[in-house]
Amino acid sequence: MGLSDHLKKVQNGLRQGSFTSEASVSQGILLPALNELGWPVFDTSIVVPEFTVENRRVDYALCHPKNKPAVFIEVKNVGLADGADRQLFEYAFHLGVPMAILTDGQEWSFYLPGEQGRYDERRVYKIDMLERSLDEIEKRLVRYLKYQNVTSGEALISARSDYQNVAKFRVIANNLPKAWESILQEQDSILLELLAEKVEDLCGYKPDLDVCSQFFDEQINSHGTSRVEKKTVRNISERSTKNSKPSPKKFRTQKVDDYNLTFKDQEISAGSAREVMVTLFELLAKEDDSFLERFASRKHGRKRRYLARDKYELYPGRPDLAEEKSVEVVSGWWLGTNYSRKNIQDIIDLALEVAEPQLRSRIKAKVH
Repeated sequence: MGLSDHLKKVQNGLRQGSFTSEASVSQGILLPALNELGWPVFDTSIVVPEFTVENRRVDYALCHPKNKPAVFIEVKNVGLADGADRQLFEYAFHLGVPMAILTDGQEWSFYLPGEQGRYDERRVYKIDMLERSLDEIEKRLVRYLKYQNVTSGEALISARSDYQNVAKFRVIANNLPKAWESILQEQDSILLELLAEKVEDLCGYKPDLDVCSQFFDEQINSHGTSRVEKKTVRNISERSTKNSKPSPKKFRTQKVDDYNLTFKDQEISAGSAREVMVTLFELLAKEDDSFLERFASRKHGRKRRYLARDKYELYPGRPDLAEEKSVEVVSGWWLGTNYSRKNIQDIIDLALEVAEPQLRSRIKAKVH
């Protein structure tokens, strides 16, 4: 008949409700499928029905060599497979059988009992005969259950490889929310720029990075998530409207507050976080000829440098930002300025960390 023809017949029978007992699932679905997959179903030393495990029985043991189980199969009536995996796992654990299959004819679950995690987490793959395509069903049955693949060990290698992929994606899925919250909290300048540019694409006006930073702060503080509410947008809109005119200063920024820099016990007024940062770098460079070199040698942002000899190194692939958002603090040294207040505070903290201890103790600079 061929495996594909048998699977079509099974699909039709399932839709018509033809399989009404465990025996009909075994005789009408499982054993013909095993036969098409190359198993000698009439050799009861290889396809062993009611295999005994400590006075209990597994419906089928597929053996290689003879009478040594390589796969356990537990059969249930259609729709009644839930919860049967625990018993199957106990059987497999007891004899060290590496693969176990639970099926009610319509659903086939392939497990690796020796792996870690809950029962459902050790499932390599699940087939629903009425949901998957015939090609996919045939491919998976051949991959995990073809006689030659099982006896050669290829089926187990494939199953373990697939399990590692499933486990990897599970770990990724569990950590995606954490990574997203971390990105929101760290507010990397690249993320802020993406948001600002998208806003500009939508409405024609590009918000300052501080406005974008405040937006993220409100999302985290209000909800602990990235969910957006109209109230938050309205609050930020009101603040940004008040500061929509470009500043006549060298730094185009949102003036939220007066910023004070204390350097060697002398208070220095500044109109923005960026101005505090640039002034601090100018003063530190004047006090210590090696400061900029030492700062440049430190680890900077994820994909950018805060300070560089060439301003185009500050914004790889963005010459427009290099022209508009960089300042030459001393001859031959350029500092990027396209950062939120939080990012600027991080840069200032790094600068103070690099500064000589005696000088550092006489400097105060807070912008966030």
